[in-house]
Amino acid sequence: MNDSVLLAGAVERHLRAARDAGRGLLMPYVTAGITPDWTGYLHAFAEAGADAIEVGLPFSDPTLDGPTIQQASQAALARGANTRDILAAMPDVGVPLVVSTYYNLVLNAGPEPFCAALRQAGVTGLIVPDLPVHEADELTDVARATGIEPALLASPTTPEPRLAQIGARSRGFVYAVSVMGTTGERAALADSAERLAARLRRVTDLPVLLGFGISTPDQAREARRHADGVVVGAAVMRRVLDGAGPDDLRAFVTSLREALDQE
Repeated sequence: MNDSVLLAGAVERHLRAARDAGRGLLMPYVTAGITPDWTGYLHAFAEAGADAIEVGLPFSDPTLDGPTIQQASQAALARGANTRDILAAMPDVGVPLVVSTYYNLVLNAGPEPFCAALRQAGVTGLIVPDLPVHEADELTDVARATGIEPALLASPTTPEPRLAQIGARSRGFVYAVSVMGTTGERAALADSAERLAARLRRVTDLPVLLGFGISTPDQAREARRHADGVVVGAAVMRRVLDGAGPDDLRAFVTSLREALDQE
């Protein structure tokens, strides 16, 4: 059997098994190429108890990202980071790797070659935040055929019929955007997060991960009360930009893991 078929569903199986065992799901984020040893962060996240890891491909115009991840992308690009070299360096860390990117990079390569390159690199999940569900069929079909699970985004303002489509077209998990706006650290979890998670759970049995603004262990613990887990991006990347190495980030991700385990 083709090994892409064997790996199809790896993200979903992994997250479902953890969720069904009562575990709060944790997916930290790193911008690939941000430092010469950026893959060390992936190992640190896995060792700290991440259930999956989001790896952002640096892009010159990350419209859904706030200042922190924009700065991280610019820093990675200034170092000469590119998709080919990033995928060639992708390690096996024992948990699913989910690449996030903007659709320009997918179109530049072509959906089939792009997904094939992800698969060859050992990546099993894909997030494209600027791809709306009504335009996603080509990429999601190609991704699934390649063994890549495309997770779509849902926001607090997404109407019910569209929410159902997002649940139906997603694989692996659904990315619930907790607040309207860009990524970034926030002082508190938005009230809209609870409502969105509840609405998604009515239309899909996929794991629901809350992101955009989850910045502290306390916020992760609160988000876990409403959703199956969290995505933590800007809070991680701010530390990286401030000079934190893999050991420092291992400690931070461990604190998130411990908070989720308390719930």
